[in-house]
Amino acid sequence: MTQKQWYESLFENYGEKYDSEIYTKGTIGECDFLEQELGFNKSLKILDVGCGTGRHTIELTKRGYSVTGIDLSASQLKRAKDKAKSENLVIDFQQQDARNLTFNNEFDAAIMLCEGGFSLMETDEMNFEILKNVTRSLKAHTHTKFIFTTLNGLFPLYHSVEQFCASATGSGNSICRSNSFDLMTFRDYNITEFEDDLGNKKSLACNERFYVPSEITWLLKSLGYSRIDIYGAKLGAFSRNDKLTTEDFEMLVIAEK
Repeated sequence: MTQKQWYESLFENYGEKYDSEIYTKGTIGECDFLEQELGFNKSLKILDVGCGTGRHTIELTKRGYSVTGIDLSASQLKRAKDKAKSENLVIDFQQQDARNLTFNNEFDAAIMLCEGGFSLMETDEMNFEILKNVTRSLKAHTHTKFIFTTLNGLFPLYHSVEQFCASATGSGNSICRSNSFDLMTFRDYNITEFEDDLGNKKSLACNERFYVPSEITWLLKSLGYSRIDIYGAKLGAFSRNDKLTTEDFEMLVIAEK
């Protein structure tokens, strides 16, 4: 049996605790921005990649959009389904691996927010597979949009990731420590400590890939996107007015065919 990756272990029995993390609190504002980007067109079919507990999927569905949510974690998806059921919403949630999606030319837009799989994978090739699979899931016609957030590689060059994570955590939230940033691979290695929904205390050795804007642009151009805009990602307040700086922990990417 192959050993589980850290992101598989992290999201076991972590649905309720995940929803109380500070970084999940921007859903309403983020969906306001997504609606604007999609021209308030309720006929669009949207794919939510790495949907987690379904916070964006559910909010967009409540606003009248047709959204399919996929995630690798059965525990996160159970939480998503329970939340949808409690609001009498019928949503297509599927357990899928973003590196190997089953969709072809099916969606008008895709979202992948809060590191929805991308940048968590253990190799650059796997991360690229996610971008390729999402792109293949989009309809072949022009004006399909792919909107996602990812870790800003400019940030760790100027700041301590450990200090940022400590400042952005609250009581009962997960804690990152012993961070070390590898300049050759742009990966941050850390120990993440947290308590799951069952009260089990866990400690995991994690690593995430930070990307610089020119890398993202090149990867997306190679997949056929003609317009790629990158901005700073402010929690709950995405905006095209926020020029990306070294102060932004995450970047917001809007790619269009």
